[in-house]
Parts: sequence; C-alpha cells; structure tokens
Amino acid sequence: MNFEVQFKTKWSDFDPNRHMRHTAYNDYAAEVRVRYFQEHGLSINEFAKLNIGPILFKEETSFLKEIHIGENITVKMELEGVSKGIERWRFSHQIFNKDGVLSAEIKVYGAWIDLVKRKLTVPPTNFVKIFEDLPKTSNFKEIPLNSKK
Repeated sequence: MNFEVQFKTKWSDFDPNRHMRHTAYNDYAAEVRVRYFQEHGLSINEFAKLNIGPILFKEETSFLKEIHIGENITVKMELEGVSKGIERWRFSHQIFNKDGVLSAEIKVYGAWIDLVKRKLTVPPTNFVKIFEDLPKTSNFKEIPLNSKK
C-alpha cells in the first residue's frame, strides 16, 4: 500500500529559472505528512488538544530531475524508521514529475514535542496504529532511542 498525493503546482512554486524552487519540494513533502495524519484522525486541531506536535531534527533533499512550471506532481511517502514507542521517526518522500520520473527525494528525521513543557515526549498510544499502517521503505529499521540521526 502506498500513500501518495497528486498536486497541481502553482506559480509561486517556481523561480526565475522556470523550475520549481528548492523549498517548494520540502513544502509538498510536509503537506503529504500533514494529510496522512489528518486522514488517520490526527488533524491540526487534534494535535492542539493533545498539546503535541512534530519537530524536525534533520531534513535532507536530493534533487534528481527538474520540475518545470505548469507540471503536476505526485508525492509518495514511506516510513524509513521509527523507535519502539514512536518517539522518533524517519520519513522518506519521493516526488515524481508529470511523466512519473523521480525528481527529488526528501528524508526527514524528527520526534514529538510537548507544546506546554517544550520537551520531547512520547506520543499517545493511538499513534502506534497510525505508524503501523504507514507503508515502509525497503531499508526500514527500528531507530534506537539514543540515535541522533
């Protein structure tokens, strides 16, 4: 099972060279993560009620093929790693151009923060099922809690 979203790119995604600006790729990856959680009962409002939110430690983007102005894209998301209690996680995103050619890969490593205490936290147990349902990469690994990457 894949989790992917198709987008119509917009004028503001592009730079003067007429290709997608580098930060737009990351914006689309973030949108896919938000949509996945929302479709699984974790809307922005639910995160607010829980006083919890995702934070990123590292975001790494590899650009492989240009996306030009006017192209539509598909963004696929998979889980590359997660700790036993879902405290930390690593997502992999692939962005494909209109012809289905892989154009960028984005990897993010993050955790959950308690928005009141401003400290890392363990998410509620219902997060476990949400992460179990995520498609996994072929190199999926458990993240040890003392891991910094």
